[in-house]
This record gives sequence, structure tokens and C-alpha cells, in this order.
Amino acid sequence: MSFAAPIQIIELDRVEITVERWQWEFAIRQRMEIDQHFARRQRERPTIWNGRVFLLNRYEIGAGVLQGSSFETDYASFLAWYDWGFPDAGVFNVFAAAALRAADGAYLVGEMAPSTAAAGQIYFPSGTPDREDVGAEGALDLAGSVGRELLEETGLDIGALAAEPGWTLVRDSGFVALMKRLTACQNAAELRSCIMRHLASEAQPEFSDIRIVRGRADLDARMPRFVIAYLEAMWRQ
Repeated sequence: MSFAAPIQIIELDRVEITVERWQWEFAIRQRMEIDQHFARRQRERPTIWNGRVFLLNRYEIGAGVLQGSSFETDYASFLAWYDWGFPDAGVFNVFAAAALRAADGAYLVGEMAPSTAAAGQIYFPSGTPDREDVGAEGALDLAGSVGRELLEETGLDIGALAAEPGWTLVRDSGFVALMKRLTACQNAAELRSCIMRHLASEAQPEFSDIRIVRGRADLDARMPRFVIAYLEAMWRQ
């Protein structure tokens, strides 16, 4: 019998992740299988494309600061590694997520649209960093990334929300999610209506629906473990 590894939740003041050249042996060694897998996934979801993304290959935490390095790879290699259960344990899917909270304390999450690789799963607005998220000094701009993903996926401007300082790191197996809690001035129903109007205006939205989460009764099996762990940790505060 196998058991899932425990989830780590760590409060951070700062995140510093550089971009470095690094050879990912997994992507080289299993190139043929990766390409075949991506071709199958693309037949299922024709809108996914083989762009460039950044993954984490080294990090350490001390005095409230995460310092690490990331490397660039193709989306096909990332997707195969993700779908096959993170076979290279030294690599992590690092990303910034908008933990969107309404003025009445409820959280809002989105159901991924049928056209996406993660169709049907329920996430906070987020995305694996790409070339748009690399700053001028060669580091990942995660604050910029979370704002961009929030705007693209919900139509909300991060500047109109109250952002808490720092990050909450939630690590679950190959996920290193960096959660930024953002609080809106609207209540949950108003905020959901605003986002749903944005989704209706998009030709191909990333979310097909927005869920309001007020407590454990609203949790869903389609939420990744790190999403559930984060919500439960916030409710315990």
C-alpha cells in the first residue's frame, strides 16, 4: 500500500528564482515517448500548443525567503512529466496562484474549460511561468505572473484588489504553488457575476465556470490536493 506524501505549507516573505541554462535528462532520454504522448494529447485537445515554460530544479528556504533556479523546457516535456506522475523528483512545477477572496470571506475558484489540458479540474487562477514572466534581470517575475494570469482568466485587475504581503508556499509532490491572497471589495456573488461576464465575452476562456467556496462542504474531488490544503489552512487561521 502506498501513501501520499505530506503537504508542506510555509509562509514566505520573498521569492527569488533565477533562470539558468540546465539540461533536463528526462526530456532528452524520453524524447520519443514525450512527442508521442503530446501528439495524443493534442488530438484530444487541439488548442494546446507546444510553447516554452519554466520549471524549478533547485530551491532552498531560509529566513522566510525561497531562493532557487529554474530552467526552460518545452510544454510537451512538462505535460508528459505532469501526466506521468512527476517521474523526475528533482524538478517541480512552480507557479504563482491568485487565492481570490471576496469581501465576505468566501474564496472563488475556476473550473478549467474543456479545451484545456486540465479540463474539469478546479484551480485558483494560475499558470506555469513562460517567457513573458522573465524579468529584465533574468529572474522569474512571479508577482507579474499572478497579475497576468488573473487578468487573462478572470478579467480582474490585480491593482483593484487588496494583496497580502509575501506568499504562502504549498508543496505537494511535484507542485510548488506560491499562493498570493487577493481580496476584492465585492461580495462573492457580485465577484462571480463579474467574472462570468468576462468569460462570456471570451472566444475561448480558460475557465468554464466559477465556484464559490465558503467551507469544507464546498470542496470538490476535482480540486488538486494543494488547493484543498491551502483552503483548509486559511480556514484554521
